[in-house]
Amino acid sequence: TALVWIETPCNPTWDLIDIETAAELAHGAGARLAIDSTVSTPVLTRPIEHGADIVMHSATKYLNGHGDVVAGALVTANNDDFWAEIHKTRAEAGAIPGAFEAWLLQRGMRTLFLRVVHASQSALAIAQHFENHPRLEAVLYPGLESHPGHDIAKKQMSAGFGGMLSLRVRGGAKRALEVARKCEVFIRATSLGGVESLIEHRYSIEGKRSPIPEDLLRLSIGIESVDDLIADLEQALS
Repeated sequence: TALVWIETPCNPTWDLIDIETAAELAHGAGARLAIDSTVSTPVLTRPIEHGADIVMHSATKYLNGHGDVVAGALVTANNDDFWAEIHKTRAEAGAIPGAFEAWLLQRGMRTLFLRVVHASQSALAIAQHFENHPRLEAVLYPGLESHPGHDIAKKQMSAGFGGMLSLRVRGGAKRALEVARKCEVFIRATSLGGVESLIEHRYSIEGKRSPIPEDLLRLSIGIESVDDLIADLEQALS
């Protein structure tokens, strides 16, 4: 094994993986550890500080924050031969953003901290509000004490638990789709990390082979009023 690649929190159930433990296991086997930290962002988690060798971000999401850039970022812990090979491959493959795309990304990153902290606070408030809702099977959010990865989240996340959460709706896929259709503030779209709040039925996106529960709705919380978002979900669930 040369490389261990993990995502944490893991989309869309937001399971947590202990990065320090994963690093020890990977390094013990002579492998490098790579972390997809798109959902957590550098505001909340800095995997290299916990032992990771490589960190990947889909810059299209939180780093940009406005849904108008397709880009990515790859960071390594060491400026070594491995990094030199990555740098060479990127240059020769042409995977380099244009000047305007780079400017758009820089613009978005100027408000990254404010956006991520606000979204995290709103997501926690929404999760707590709906945790025991009678029309929901479960609320999946690492900031809730009931979440199985809560202790790991507290250890390796700071300034919040992220702006992503999922709702499991009683009544299965049909009812979940009805809830998504009834939302007025949340936009039905497949993305995350932007200033607008999004809702999507992941099973419909990924198809019948998906391991995702059919009753699951994924929410990406934006910068709107949290009261408006809660009210929108309440009316959609009613």
